[in-house]
Amino acid sequence: VRPRLLTIPGVAQVIPMGGEVRQYRVSPNPSALRAFNITYEQLEKALSQFGVNTGGGFTEQYAQEYLIRNIGKTLKLEDLGNLVVAKSGNRPIHLRQVADVSFAARMKRGDAGYMGAPAVVMSVEKQPEIDTVRLTKEIESALTELTKSLPKGIKADNILFRQANFIETSIENVTRVLFEAIAVVAVVLFAFLLNWRTTAISLTAIPVSILSTAIIFHLLGLSLNTMTLGGLAIAIGELVDDAVVGVENIFRRLRENREQGSPRSTFEVVVSASNEVRSGIVYATLIIVLVFVPLFALSGIEGRLFAPLGEAYIISILASLVVSVTLTPVMAYYMLPSLQRLNEHESWLVRNLKARNRRLLDFAFQYQRMVLFTTVAAVGLAGIGALTLPRAFLPPFNESTFTINMLFNPGISLAESNRVGLIAEKLILEVPEVKAVGRRTGRAELDEHAEGVHSSELEVDLKKDGRPKDAIIKDLRARLSLLPVVLNVGQPISHRLDHMLSGVRAQIVIKFFGEDLDVLRAVAEDARGRFA
Repeated sequence: VRPRLLTIPGVAQVIPMGGEVRQYRVSPNPSALRAFNITYEQLEKALSQFGVNTGGGFTEQYAQEYLIRNIGKTLKLEDLGNLVVAKSGNRPIHLRQVADVSFAARMKRGDAGYMGAPAVVMSVEKQPEIDTVRLTKEIESALTELTKSLPKGIKADNILFRQANFIETSIENVTRVLFEAIAVVAVVLFAFLLNWRTTAISLTAIPVSILSTAIIFHLLGLSLNTMTLGGLAIAIGELVDDAVVGVENIFRRLRENREQGSPRSTFEVVVSASNEVRSGIVYATLIIVLVFVPLFALSGIEGRLFAPLGEAYIISILASLVVSVTLTPVMAYYMLPSLQRLNEHESWLVRNLKARNRRLLDFAFQYQRMVLFTTVAAVGLAGIGALTLPRAFLPPFNESTFTINMLFNPGISLAESNRVGLIAEKLILEVPEVKAVGRRTGRAELDEHAEGVHSSELEVDLKKDGRPKDAIIKDLRARLSLLPVVLNVGQPISHRLDHMLSGVRAQIVIKFFGEDLDVLRAVAEDARGRFA
């Protein structure tokens, strides 16, 4: 399975964990070694030369050179047993005469489980800048093909953690918000303008601006992801601002022009009305853009997270500005002059809001000092309240997957750690919302994530419906509290972000330094008791 997955473009590493790796086992017979007068050094030297491929130079035949290779590698146990260790006179002494030769499992420093049973868990790491969703589909297709050729009873397409799920769900949620925002903006515009033509002209700015943003993203080599879609969602309500200002002014000037005795041409009115508000539109848009410019000064993980949001927001806002000074006047020129209700005045909603606003302004000017004092006090209280709010780098995610880290006391054997890990899997599966659980204990060969056999990491896949996340975490902690382990319950992506931000696996870590290990352990236990 691993060689096949490594052939997929974009896969950086495939790390298998669990199962057994077959190797030769040679158990020397001390009595036989003494009888044949063979030392352990001779035995070790002979074994080091077994299964070695060597070169034999080349030979010439028919005006061609052919390389000569000696293939010493073998998978047959009898070949190892026939290895010549030494000679007694002219008689060779074979390895099988002085040792027991057999196949055995390699010593392990890690193991894995799935759904409460032993398993082989494979972690697939992708290369940077690779489309996660596309790569995931290619991996799943390859696993489906491999399942057909595997021995009976073995399945290769049991997927425990699928990062693409989080990405796809996030994109679906933001896309839904985009359409909901467009619908709300359409209703509000029509409620104020009471005219489907002006509403349609204003709403045109949203899809055209978004499509323009997508084209610019393609030209700049950017991608649509959760952060860029979030930037578009923030900008949705503002994409129509410039167009609304332009359309409303053109609509008003056309109405005034129709009421005059000698009206000007429609073209002159539209151009004049557009120029009246153009400078204000440009200045207002540039001021809004400047607010998001500091995002590009962020460095590290903060910059990588928030820069795409700023890019999407700024590009879409600038695109809406271009639409408002180009497409909007043209559409107004063709759609508004023939409007039969052009002579009608403002809608009832606008007149009512203006009347209320007039009364509010009269009150504010009548009690100026009280209004100013109340405003300053409210701003001060809001500032004090903002200082006391809880702070976090990112909002809590709902990834529908938990990562549970279990730590035993150092020195525990792999067998015992594995046994307790299997018990933990079965306890987790008793939670109603759990769909699947997999475990990795210790470390795999060539794994960059070095861990001792006292460490286990469990991935818990949840069903979509069920209790809130906090209630599930509380239930998991209660069930696993019976085990002699230290627990840390988190989520896969949040867990890895914690690694990047602080280099540790928990939100708060206290480190003690000193020369006496016993004293450090005593201080650590005392601190843990105080904070528990």
